Amino acid sequence: MKMISWNVNGLRACVNKGFQEYFAKMDADIFCIQETKLQEGQISVEFADGYHQYWNYAIKKGYSGTAVFTKQQPLSVYYGLEDNHEPEGRMITLEFDSFYLVNVYTPNAKRDLSRLEYRLEWEDRFRSYLLQLDKQKPVIVCGDLNVAHQEIDIKNAKSNRGNSGFTDEERGKMSELLQSGFIDTFRHFYPDRTDAYSWWSYMPKVRERNIGWRIDYFLSSTRLAPSLIDARIDADVTGSDHCPIILELADL
Repeated sequence: MKMISWNVNGLRACVNKGFQEYFAKMDADIFCIQETKLQEGQISVEFADGYHQYWNYAIKKGYSGTAVFTKQQPLSVYYGLEDNHEPEGRMITLEFDSFYLVNVYTPNAKRDLSRLEYRLEWEDRFRSYLLQLDKQKPVIVCGDLNVAHQEIDIKNAKSNRGNSGFTDEERGKMSELLQSGFIDTFRHFYPDRTDAYSWWSYMPKVRERNIGWRIDYFLSSTRLAPSLIDARIDADVTGSDHCPIILELADL
């Protein structure tokens, strides 16, 4: 089974930069995207022929949004974190026979950290939600989690410490989540790999010099470890300031 997650930072723009070709080439069983930045009817999705499609649009136009394309029809689909509705379109949960898949675009604390308190509260609610799911079936989480967990996950750790996405508080919440029964699948396979990033600033020459952050993840319940085959970062794929990440695992 192959799963892909990609923060496309505007699907309409990404489609003009090779998204459809990549989608077809990879032939994923499940393809998740974040930051669709569109409303229903604003894009044609012929590229997803043969896939069941699930969209969570933000109320605010041109903002946030998530989508999942899956070859296998899920048993159920849930939008948001608690109320089957979420105004920023940040989450979709799909239930399959033997696992849950959660596609998420975690709120950013903002450059001035004005949203940090909300972000930390959201993290606690998110962890509680995942643990409730995990009591029923194993969980796979994917998406832009907006945090570089360890110093190895960011190019310039010292100069970025305390910045949005690399505060001690945000990193601590990621540690809490992993310690509660989840695996960072990339680090499961590559615990010491450096210069492995999934996001780069649009500033000149930043991506060419690989000055990046690893903020996109596939997490899994620890009991799925025997089913994990590989986790990769497709850093050569452009079209967004993020690149796709891939998880391969045995059929569940």
